[in-house]
Amino acid sequence: MPSRACTSPHLTTILAVAAGMIVANNYYIQPLQVPIAADLGISESLAAIAAALTQAGYALGLLLILPLGDLMDKRRMLTVLLLLAATMMLAFSMTTSGAALLPLAAAIGISSIVPQILPPAAVQILPPDQRGAAVGRILGGLLLGIILSRFVGGIVGGTLGWRWLYAIAAATMIALLILLRRTLPPLPPSYQGSYAALIRSLGPLVQRHAKLRSLSLIAAAQFAAFSLFWSRLVFLIADQGLDSPAIYAGWFAPIGAVGVIAAQFTGRPQRRIAAHRIVALGGALMAAGFATMTLAPLHLLWLVPAIMLLDLGMQTSHVASMAQILGMEPAAGSRLNTIYMSSRFAGGFVGTLIGALLWPLGGWMAVCTAGVALGATSILLAHAGQGLPAPRQSCD
Repeated sequence: MPSRACTSPHLTTILAVAAGMIVANNYYIQPLQVPIAADLGISESLAAIAAALTQAGYALGLLLILPLGDLMDKRRMLTVLLLLAATMMLAFSMTTSGAALLPLAAAIGISSIVPQILPPAAVQILPPDQRGAAVGRILGGLLLGIILSRFVGGIVGGTLGWRWLYAIAAATMIALLILLRRTLPPLPPSYQGSYAALIRSLGPLVQRHAKLRSLSLIAAAQFAAFSLFWSRLVFLIADQGLDSPAIYAGWFAPIGAVGVIAAQFTGRPQRRIAAHRIVALGGALMAAGFATMTLAPLHLLWLVPAIMLLDLGMQTSHVASMAQILGMEPAAGSRLNTIYMSSRFAGGFVGTLIGALLWPLGGWMAVCTAGVALGATSILLAHAGQGLPAPRQSCD
């Protein structure tokens, strides 16, 4: 079984597609907050909190569940998580109250961490000379999933209804479960010890690596800005008096694909340009994107260059940061990824929550101001961390 899976030319493609389709569960809600609020008879602020809780659930799952990939068979782990994700998505599609909406949104985030299990699985299966390319393709699939999920959420959810979208997504999780079970071999654990000891080891890693702390804070600030924009876009469109704002919001999502394309090329400059400069540049591009967005109430087409700048900045910074993170301690790669990614998605939760709080106070201009501030914060953090020692790069 392992040899058949290892030699399959389609393995990396399957894992990349699966990563994108599963991570999308976290983002369908963002362009659908207005129709969900109207259907359930709840406030738009409560729907926005549900979107934020999806991000918080994902961060919590990364922190508490992802390390289990070192303690149990990864194939069994993703089976359990995909079953849970399918169940939560189906329950979400049938909910009739705002009270049930919030815990279900958090549970969807917790159960959708499978994409973060797939890169270590690929490393465990593939020979060393194929691992780097495989992880890069899986990351590309994940990034495309984040971007295109808003397109699917806006178009499909706006056309068929948000309930049908979540029901279809639940069925998709079952289909992916079957496909991955048939594609992946058993993936035995690599860590000898207890779960408590594994979780306790996260603290010393954070203390030991100042660069990890710096990059994690930057990632939190930048993903907060990213989530701030995408969680408020549908409300800006609704304010313009357009019918079906979810559909319009969905059409803007593919513009961000330029960020995924750019992310594939940042590895080469990373060898010649200091990482903190690339990360600071990412923050500057994001701040410029939010500055451009201030013109969007005049005409929504201003969002096109703004989204390009926003996604280009975030994805470029993310790829440069990951190159640093993965080179710190190869033996602790999963736990380093846990710390970095949980910080990143905690920032996503904060950004979504900031948007929900600022919108009633200052509308779109308040959102743009906060976005510029978050981008500027990441620049300051990047320059503050420039004197920290760079991690020794792994040959893998």
